[in-house]
Amino acid sequence: MKAVVTTGNGGYDKLVYCDVPKPVLGSGEVLLQVLAAGVNNTEINTRLGWYSSSVVTGTNTVASNKPQSELQKSDGGWNIATPFPFIQGTDCCGRVVGVAPDVDSKFVGERVIVRPCIRPDGFGSMRNIWMGSDFDGAFAQFVKVPATEIFRVNSTWSDVELGSIPCSYGSAENMLHRAQVLAGEYVLVVGASGGVGSAVVQLAKIRGAKVTAIVGKSKAQKVREIGADAIIERGDDIVKFLGEESVDVVVDNVGGSSFDAMLKVLRRSGRYVSSGAIGGPIVNFDLRDFYLKDLNLIGCTAWDEPVFANLVSYIQQNRIMPLVAKTFALQEIAQAQHEFLEKKHVGKFVLVPEQAS
Repeated sequence: MKAVVTTGNGGYDKLVYCDVPKPVLGSGEVLLQVLAAGVNNTEINTRLGWYSSSVVTGTNTVASNKPQSELQKSDGGWNIATPFPFIQGTDCCGRVVGVAPDVDSKFVGERVIVRPCIRPDGFGSMRNIWMGSDFDGAFAQFVKVPATEIFRVNSTWSDVELGSIPCSYGSAENMLHRAQVLAGEYVLVVGASGGVGSAVVQLAKIRGAKVTAIVGKSKAQKVREIGADAIIERGDDIVKFLGEESVDVVVDNVGGSSFDAMLKVLRRSGRYVSSGAIGGPIVNFDLRDFYLKDLNLIGCTAWDEPVFANLVSYIQQNRIMPLVAKTFALQEIAQAQHEFLEKKHVGKFVLVPEQAS
């Protein structure tokens, strides 16, 4: 089969489109023909070794300025050493084309999406592993996954639209679930035009929240169309615009220089929740804002059990909107990631493999 193999930490030359063996199923696994695979920050971060504690700047800065010789990071993966060379790809819409002997054959032929965050010890443990980060993912014509992680979706959405959902919307739903966002609460969404941010806007509105979105001027109208009640242009003074103690929940996957302002605008006992830091992982943090206001800081990587089932129900009820900005052939992955880092789009990029006969 054809696949994109990531051979190590470094630049786009580490993405090699080539022939590799088709996956061999183990106990409890299913084989999917990949129909569509979304592009995410995490694939770029893993390739760059951005998760290493030695990296102190945002994704774009690392991608632009770091020579490859400085990018070899033994601690650059999520939880365990990145298994180079391997196949990335965290998002997957696929069709079941094979099952292991101990898996019900009724799944064959079903179109499914894959829950990429796996809790191997059960939902009572926070240990998690991720498709496309800890083991081979969907940047290929075929991928194997545990049968427990596939979800049939009864929807008229296209393969590409379904392929844009899992990572971004799952991360967004998980943050809102953990933060226990309620109807009528004020939610501030940082980076609201990205895959996760645009998902947060929609999912917060489903909960009845009042959403203020931080976004670039050229993307503001699109973010309003998906539900934002108010817009703050990126770079504006957040505290001046909103006022101190005006927000119940901040959802922030950007980090960087605006972090201290987020704590200022949170009300007493407010919640700050994050599953990323693309603008920079090192922030200014005044502990007095934290403890004097009884704030809650919530980190999110492992997805809770209701998250993915919730997403499937939202899709089937047409309560959320897929935001596909552009599609690329799988072999165009370097171009897709380059354009992704330019951040000129709203929503998601999706890769489409050539369909194997």
